[in-house]
Amino acid sequence: MSTYAKRERLLLADLLETEGPDATTLCEGWNTRDLAAHVVVRERRPDAAGGILLKQLASRLDRVMTEFAEKPYEELIQLIRTGPPRFSPFSLKQIDEASNTIEFYVHTEDVRRAQPDWTPRELDSVFQDALWTRLERTARLTGRTAPTGLVLRRPNGQTAVAHKGTPVVTVTGEPSELLLFAYGRQTVADVELDGDKDAIAKLHETKQLGL
Repeated sequence: MSTYAKRERLLLADLLETEGPDATTLCEGWNTRDLAAHVVVRERRPDAAGGILLKQLASRLDRVMTEFAEKPYEELIQLIRTGPPRFSPFSLKQIDEASNTIEFYVHTEDVRRAQPDWTPRELDSVFQDALWTRLERTARLTGRTAPTGLVLRRPNGQTAVAHKGTPVVTVTGEPSELLLFAYGRQTVADVELDGDKDAIAKLHETKQLGL
């Protein structure tokens, strides 16, 4: 049975191909070519991908990213579609599903919602539940440096505390939208915020959410 990660991978590859290499994205400073290079390097160059999280490796990551971004765009798309090589941890189904479902969903929206004519994507309830499960696991990590207390709430009342503190802002929306908010895409997430007015403004403006 196809996993969510595989489905989102193919959707992202198709979208990148359709938009072409020079389309804008929500990732600051990146066009679609840069985003495609990021996805490929993350899966295929573990010696450099550590720079995504570790500042000490950031310069190496930048060099490798530049090398891959210079490859033919069609080659990058094909590498995304075919997935990681066998030596990559991402080739294991469990790791792929755990790590890439959110990665590919968010990056697909990074491309979709950067375009002027984007429309909301309808997601089934099973996938929304799957996204919520992953959001619960990562909420404290993505919200660790939030400037206010932060609670994420589904319309059905389920909640996840992303950051303890006061004043508290409660963000309500479908898991897919909460996920985008928690990963730093506040400006495009379809959510409602409740709490202190100044705290809400700080939360909207901060660039500290996400990994």
